[in-house]
Amino acid sequence: MRSLLVLVLGALALGACDRGGEDSAQAGASQTAEAPAPPPLPGEPVRSFAGSELPALTLEDTQGRMLDLGALERPALINLWATWCAPCVVEMPMLDDLAVTLEGEVDVLTISQDVRGAEVVAPFFAERDFAQLQPWLDPQSELAATFAEGGLLPTTILFDADGREILRVAGAYDWDSEEAVALVREAAAQGQ
Repeated sequence: MRSLLVLVLGALALGACDRGGEDSAQAGASQTAEAPAPPPLPGEPVRSFAGSELPALTLEDTQGRMLDLGALERPALINLWATWCAPCVVEMPMLDDLAVTLEGEVDVLTISQDVRGAEVVAPFFAERDFAQLQPWLDPQSELAATFAEGGLLPTTILFDADGREILRVAGAYDWDSEEAVALVREAAAQGQ
């Protein structure tokens, strides 16, 4: 019972962080103070799953357009994410920047694992001004069941043009860094 109480109190404390309001201790803080640096993103690229096949799956976006994952013609970086996943939300603008940088070289596909699908994903995309990302949906979480160990989101997998896995990152990653761009380009070139 005590562990359940600790769990509930911990969840309530986490929820309080998402309110966006200032408590009384913060209310008097200077408005000119610099925001604290974001915590480092813990994901690490691994190649231990290299060669795994991308399943034949057709996805739909929030407008009803279809995407056949088996018909991709170039390498694809597939990001499994959800609107309720804070690290996923942090990654989205980074993935958009990466998609702009790699346009024509690697397709960057963000595929929502939200069970409510377009109902929550459409407003999420409407509130943001993504240059490249499109709101692909996987409300049955078929890809997460195959690739996201223990349901960990975000999970991002780079596949070659033949649909074979090259590398994977479980957890958040700084996708718009020079290191990430080099990693994806180098891995995609090796996978060809």
